[in-house]
Amino acid sequence: MTSTLRPADAARTERRPGRWLALCVLVLAVLLVAVDATVLGLATPYISEDLHPSGTQLLWIGDVYSFVIAGLLVSMGGLGDRIGRKRILLGGATAFGAISVLNAYASTPETMILARALLGVAGATLMPATLALIRNLFHDPRERSLAVGIWGATASAGTAVGPIVGGFLLEHFWWGSVFLINLPVMAVLVLVGLRTLPESRNPDPGPWDLPSVLLSLVGMIGVVYGVKEAATHGFSWPALAVGLLGAGALGGFVRRQLTMPVPLLDMRLFRHRGFSGAVLADLLTVLGMSGLVFFLSQYLQLVQGRHPFEAGLAELPAAVGAVAAGLVAGSAARRLSVRSVVAGGLAAVGLALAALTCLGRSTGYPVLGAALLIVGIGAGLSFTVTADVILSSVPKEQAGAASAVSETAYELGAALGIALLGSIVTAVYSGFTGPAGTPPGAHESLGAAVEAAARMPAGAAHSLLDAARDAFVHGLHLASGAGAAVLLGTAAVAWFLLKGQRLESTEQAEHPR
Repeated sequence: MTSTLRPADAARTERRPGRWLALCVLVLAVLLVAVDATVLGLATPYISEDLHPSGTQLLWIGDVYSFVIAGLLVSMGGLGDRIGRKRILLGGATAFGAISVLNAYASTPETMILARALLGVAGATLMPATLALIRNLFHDPRERSLAVGIWGATASAGTAVGPIVGGFLLEHFWWGSVFLINLPVMAVLVLVGLRTLPESRNPDPGPWDLPSVLLSLVGMIGVVYGVKEAATHGFSWPALAVGLLGAGALGGFVRRQLTMPVPLLDMRLFRHRGFSGAVLADLLTVLGMSGLVFFLSQYLQLVQGRHPFEAGLAELPAAVGAVAAGLVAGSAARRLSVRSVVAGGLAAVGLALAALTCLGRSTGYPVLGAALLIVGIGAGLSFTVTADVILSSVPKEQAGAASAVSETAYELGAALGIALLGSIVTAVYSGFTGPAGTPPGAHESLGAAVEAAARMPAGAAHSLLDAARDAFVHGLHLASGAGAAVLLGTAAVAWFLLKGQRLESTEQAEHPR
């Protein structure tokens, strides 16, 4: 009798209009994370001026959030499968809002780094829970594709809302105000989510294995830290030791999962070529784009002299393109093919990044705006379809773990992108030759050079800013070129790995093999 009732229950859930209202609540969580990620880039020059971080500390402020969230996503996805995705989503949203206050009032670089790390702990609960709840709310594959498209479009919209709202706040208030915009979003999410979100969990989850959690956290942070230190400062034995420790911990995590009766992460998921191909495509795509995204706001403000609000508006085409592409990506993948849409989108992003290697200090906005629009369209197509592939490749009971793998790839790619491509910009920038009397700190970051120039005589200040801006733009050229190579290579890999992959149809869902 149980087996005959479950399909009927699923059908009633599918017909329930409340699933779309529940989706609105879920995308608020996505908006929360996306806005927070984008406003940091706008606020970076002000944070540099106020807190005086070194170049390395500035990179840590930018990427420690991604380090921590990447290390905890799998664990939090598994925890949500066990204690309930609604419960962990609402608890994480509450913590996210509270810790945002700590970010806003950080008074030293060390405090800011700690606050960003704690925000990563809270953020790790949000994204896997939202995708897992979508997997359990929408049983019809076409509706689920649309829901995933809306989910992805909202994340892209957050990248537009963040810079615009953040730019407005930065022109009228202190930099900490950009983090306080999380509070009203969090309040709406929690209050409405309590009434509209259904609870879901794995009915037979097994224990939440603490050793696995620790191995995952140590492994991710150790590997990424080792790569970051080697990229920033060159080879050193401490960095190598930490990287090897992380690699060993990840190896131990994999071995433990293969021997556990009910693992925290079922490693058999990676036997599915579509799942593995989608995860790899996400990781490499974000890696190729993240270094550019992190430094773009500094280019717009500190090189081209735009005000924060204007800089936020300048980044809008990327979000508009991603929103539009995300809403039609599922239909396009069914009409054409998964690999055509994903590989085509990634190739478009790669070519747009290649065009940005021609940016100059006075490049007109039409060129930059067109490139950002293409980046948004390509990324929107790719990310939406790969998220749908990942969700449809697993049973709904494992949706939290699968979603966590997807988000881990995204966050790990972001961390590595900022570390590797960001380090290219930092290394090239730090080698510029300034006029006599240039403070050593001016070589740490472009924001520090702008601040130092304000205290120098007019002629020396002009020479310093010219040299610093030229070096920064040259570093941006190299990072864009490296990102373009990564994206074009990823497009080729996706074309082969996603061969024959199709999005699930309604008929397949009703008559599974």
